[in-house]
Amino acid sequence: MIDIQSQLSRLDISGGRTTLDKITESLLSEFSKEHGIEALDESKRFEHFASYIVVRGEHSESFETQEIVVGDGSKDQAGGGDTGLDGVAIVANGFLIADVEELEEIIEQAGYLDVTFVFIQAETSAGFEGAKIGTFGFGVIDFFRDQPKLKRNTKVRAAAETMQAIYEKSSKFRRGNPSCKLFYVTTGKWVGDGALEARIDSVRTDLNDTGQFRSVEFLPLGASDVQKRYQQSRHAISSEFTFGNRITVPDVPDVSEAYVGLLPWPEFKKLIIDDTGQLLKRLFFDNVRDFQGYNDVNSGIKLTLESAEKNRFVLMNNGVTVIARTVRATGNRFTVEDYQIVNGCQTSHVLYDQRHILDESVSIPIRLISTRNEGVIKAIIKATNRQTEISEEQLFALEEFPKSLELYFESYPLQHRLYFERRSRQYESFPIEKTRIVTFDSMIKSFAAMFLNEPHRTTRNFKSVKAKLGKEIFAKDQRMEPYYAAALALYKVEFLFRNKRLEYKYRPARFHILSAIRMLVSGYEMPALGANKMEAYCRKIIDVLQDSNTSEEYVSMACDVIDKAASGHGFDRDTIRTEPFTERVTALTRAAAAKIQAKAK
Repeated sequence: MIDIQSQLSRLDISGGRTTLDKITESLLSEFSKEHGIEALDESKRFEHFASYIVVRGEHSESFETQEIVVGDGSKDQAGGGDTGLDGVAIVANGFLIADVEELEEIIEQAGYLDVTFVFIQAETSAGFEGAKIGTFGFGVIDFFRDQPKLKRNTKVRAAAETMQAIYEKSSKFRRGNPSCKLFYVTTGKWVGDGALEARIDSVRTDLNDTGQFRSVEFLPLGASDVQKRYQQSRHAISSEFTFGNRITVPDVPDVSEAYVGLLPWPEFKKLIIDDTGQLLKRLFFDNVRDFQGYNDVNSGIKLTLESAEKNRFVLMNNGVTVIARTVRATGNRFTVEDYQIVNGCQTSHVLYDQRHILDESVSIPIRLISTRNEGVIKAIIKATNRQTEISEEQLFALEEFPKSLELYFESYPLQHRLYFERRSRQYESFPIEKTRIVTFDSMIKSFAAMFLNEPHRTTRNFKSVKAKLGKEIFAKDQRMEPYYAAALALYKVEFLFRNKRLEYKYRPARFHILSAIRMLVSGYEMPALGANKMEAYCRKIIDVLQDSNTSEEYVSMACDVIDKAASGHGFDRDTIRTEPFTERVTALTRAAAAKIQAKAK
C-alpha cells in the first residue's frame, strides 16, 4: 500500500517547479560536471550537491557522494524507502565510514571512538516548510530505533547497521556519546520564523531525550549558506591572527620565511577553529598521527590546562609546527593560506576540547614555516615527529614511488587523464572533474583487487593490504601501468554506478568486478609486476577501458560472473567480502576468459 501522507509531505508546494536562483544553479551545474552526474535530474543532483557541501565540513578527504545519498526516490527490492532522508554520513575519528568492517579497523587502530552522525534533507524549493522539517526529523529519530517504524532501503539499512555496531562499542566512547547533526538544505532564505523554529526545537528535544547523543544540532541552510559552503570547500584554508611574540629565523634554503614564537590561546584558536566553532580537522592530514584520544600524554596535557598553573603550559609543551604555502605579514598581523599542522595534532585537539576553560594566560609555542618545497616539508614532518615512534608505513605517502606515480598519471592526454592524489586535497581547487581524482586509499584498494587478486581484503581487512606498502604495493621495481589500469577500471565502474547504469546491488562486489575485468581482457596468467611484458599486458586493459562501449561491455560480463558466483550463496556483504567468494569469481572468470581467448583464435 502506498503511504500517501509520506508522499504528500515530500511534494514541493510550488507544484513541482524548482526555484534555484542563478548563483546556486550555476554552482550546481559546475558541481554536476566535475562530479560526473550531469545525466541525473536536477533534484537528484541537488541531493548530491547538498550532501557534498555538508559532509565536506565534517570530513576533508575526497569522497563519493553516492556513498552518502540514500534518497533515490524509489523503493528497492526489499520494499523499503529512504525514510524521509536524502543523505546519511557517519564520521568516526575523522574518517567517513561506510560499513561495520571499516568501523572495526578504526577501533583497532585508535582504540577509541569519536563519532558524528550527519543527516541531510535537500529541497530545491525556495523555502522552509514545517511539514518537511517534521518528516525529516521523524526519519532521523526512526533511524536510531531498535524497531523502526519506517521501511528502509538498502542504503539506509546499511547505515543503520553501522550505527548499531557503533553503539555496541559504547565502551570506546572516550569523548562522550556520538554527536548528531541535521541539515535541512533549500534554496530559500532562513529568517528565523517562529513556527519553523518550534518544529526544529521539537526535533532536537526528541533526539536529546533518547540519551544517545552528547549534542544535537539542527541547521537550516538557505541559498546564501549553500553558496558559502561550496566556495569554502573549493578554496584552501586561510587565517588571520596577531603574532607579536616572535623571532624571525635567518634565511634557510627553499624556505620563504620562518618564525618561532608564542601565540596566546585567543590568537592560536583562530588557526584551528572555523567560523562555526568547529575544529578544522582538515589541518591535520599531513600529520602522521591522528588524535590518539586521552592516553597518558594527552591526559597530562588536559590536567595541566585544568590546573591553577595552566600558564605553565607554555613551558611544558613541545608546541605546534605550521607549514603554510603563503604567509603575509603586516606588522604583527599575519595572514596564512593553504596551511597544515604537521606536528601538534594531539596538542591542538586537547586545547580544542578544553577551550571553555582557556584564556590569554595559556600560550602555545609555535613554529610557522612558509615553503612550497615538498622535500623541505617532508624533512620537517620527519624531524618534528621524532619524539614519537613513527613507522615507515605512516611516512610512506611522502616517498618516491607515489611521486613518480603522480607524474605518470599526468602524462596521459587530458581526455584519459586521472589524477593521483598523493597529498590530501591537492587537486581540490583545480578545475577538473573531481571523479577523476584517485585517492591514496582507492589506489591501493583497486591495485590490490585487480593485480594481487585480493578484492575481499580491500574492505574487510584493508589493514593487511596496507601492510604490503613498499613490498607488494608501491615497490621500487614495479611498473606504473598496472596502477593506472586499476584506477581507470575503478573510475569506469564508479561512473556506471553514479549514472544508474549499474545496479546498486553490485556495489559490495565492485572490487571483484575489477579483478574479473583484468582476467577477461588479458587472461589470468600475468607477467611479474616489474617485467617489461607487463606494459603490453596492461595496454590491452587500458585500451578496453578507454573506450566507453567496450568498457561497459566488459563490466557487464564481469557482473554476469558475479551473479553466478553469488548464486546459491547470497548477495550480502558478509558473503561477498570473503576469500571463498573471491575463489569462485576467479574460477568462473578464468573459464569465461578461456572461452573468449578460444574464440579469438
